[in-house]
Amino acid sequence: DEPSEWEKTELDQAQVEQRIKEYNSQINSNLFMSLNKDGSYTGFIKVQLKLVRPVSVPATKRVPQAGRPHPQGVKRRTSFYLPKGTVKHLHILSHTRASEVIDALLRKFTVIDNPRKFALFERSEKDEQVYLRKLGDDEQPLRLRLLAGPSEKVLSFILKENETGEVNWDAFTLPELHNFLLILQREEEEHVRRLRHRYARCRQKMQEAL
Repeated sequence: DEPSEWEKTELDQAQVEQRIKEYNSQINSNLFMSLNKDGSYTGFIKVQLKLVRPVSVPATKRVPQAGRPHPQGVKRRTSFYLPKGTVKHLHILSHTRASEVIDALLRKFTVIDNPRKFALFERSEKDEQVYLRKLGDDEQPLRLRLLAGPSEKVLSFILKENETGEVNWDAFTLPELHNFLLILQREEEEHVRRLRHRYARCRQKMQEAL
């Protein structure tokens, strides 16, 4: 949970300019960093989404049936799982905070869940060990990217659920909880179907052997 020593490094203007030149010389893409006249800088960060639970998005609008108008003020939504390994590049400023990165990612995928349900983590590899650290809301991901350099082994960003222990189900709305139950039921039915198919094949092989 503790920041690394290089994460605590403070840079003056000349050092920032030098670091940006070194960073741009090491990348093999056009995702460069640029120094602005006011001393800030812009660049890209790549965030991998590793979400275990489904997210909520606005439901497709449907024409209400005759005589059955939708209640005023009711927001229709649907839930689904984001594909594993989903990655998004964001162009941000040096002073963009981690909480703002989360908001931007949710907008990109039209997710309408409370941003407080998610957290941005930094991932690093050292001595064949993988380390994860949850970023504070006010930390600046692009600054961390510049200090770490372009290597994703040294630093990469991951969006995950904001776990603080047990899941706080009270934070979810009734439609969300209902959708979760439906998704769990479908997963259970699919798991049972696969198990039955597997054992049926084993039974068939044994009967053939007999």
